[in-house]
Amino acid sequence: MSEAVVAVVAGAGGALGHATAAALGSEGFTVVALDRSERAMSDLSSARTVVADPADPAVVTEAINRIAAEVGPPGALVNVVGAFRTGDAVDTTPETLRLMLDVNLGPALWLSQAVAPHMRQQGSGAVVHVTARPGLEPASGMAAYGVSKAALAYLTRTLDLELRPHGIRVNAVAPQLIDTPSNRATLPAEVIGHAVTPEAVAGVIAFLVSDTAAPVSGAILPVYGG
Repeated sequence: MSEAVVAVVAGAGGALGHATAAALGSEGFTVVALDRSERAMSDLSSARTVVADPADPAVVTEAINRIAAEVGPPGALVNVVGAFRTGDAVDTTPETLRLMLDVNLGPALWLSQAVAPHMRQQGSGAVVHVTARPGLEPASGMAAYGVSKAALAYLTRTLDLELRPHGIRVNAVAPQLIDTPSNRATLPAEVIGHAVTPEAVAGVIAFLVSDTAAPVSGAILPVYGG
């Protein structure tokens, strides 16, 4: 992969974002890490960092346009922005539903809208979003989260239909549980034992944005772990 290919990793401040930035950097991409928290990206020394709130469409557009002008037009976008809340459907509050949609769905749309003009101009591009198993298979106790991730899976396939004619591939990965410090702190060891590492998920993402995956578009790849 040529170093001239710019890859934007949104949500880079978290464990999966860090792993994805490292994986793409090792594949020769010029990585630009984007997150709303500058502190969360402070140890990403190998990537250029941009502080921006991916949930704000105007901010996202300005940030992507600035990246295109200062670093180069994005040839890849990886969106790992996400949040998780538990709760049954009958107990879900408007605030919880709004949060899940604003974080798990909104940034995917705003980021895709922002990179699409640059990728269309190049005639190529690869976009990868991160949905989740509860977005593909209903699970009790996580209604708003599952609905938001299901909407993201649907959006991924819709974007694929709309952007593939312009040479832009849109795919998603769907982990079940990722082995992160926060999950280790809150979940039982027997549950974490079945989790997949951020590096493993990042490896699948790196494949999806690579030239090897050129025929793959509109896919939702399960990354469920053991």
